[in-house]
Amino acid sequence: MQNPYYVRAMEYIRDTDLNALENGTHVIDGDNLFVNIVDSDMKTPQQARLEVHDKYIDIQVPLSKSETYGITPRSGCKEPDGEMNVEKDILFFNDPVEVTITAKPGEAVTFDTDTAHAPLIGEGKIHKAIFKVRAL
Repeated sequence: MQNPYYVRAMEYIRDTDLNALENGTHVIDGDNLFVNIVDSDMKTPQQARLEVHDKYIDIQVPLSKSETYGITPRSGCKEPDGEMNVEKDILFFNDPVEVTITAKPGEAVTFDTDTAHAPLIGEGKIHKAIFKVRAL
């Protein structure tokens, strides 16, 4: 079954000038789909932390420059840093980042609930879009 919120997110990415959106949260479909436009400090691979989500799929789109992400299967993470923060839908891990991918500005990268990801690997600041898509 195809996730209708994921389809809607991809249409929104295709049809919207994400660079024209102001920083903050933009609700697209209530709690089912929204996007956070942020400016963040980038990190070294050693500083970046793997994270997972239960309720939402992440679609991350770097806007101002390329961004590198650490990735690993959630099942491969062995060192949780505390418990799942249910309110924020995030659990961090202390496992090292071993595998990375890089997205260029405007490229969308999807992280489903079964994939741990460590965003913001790079230098300086980045302007980016983080879509939160309700997982079914």
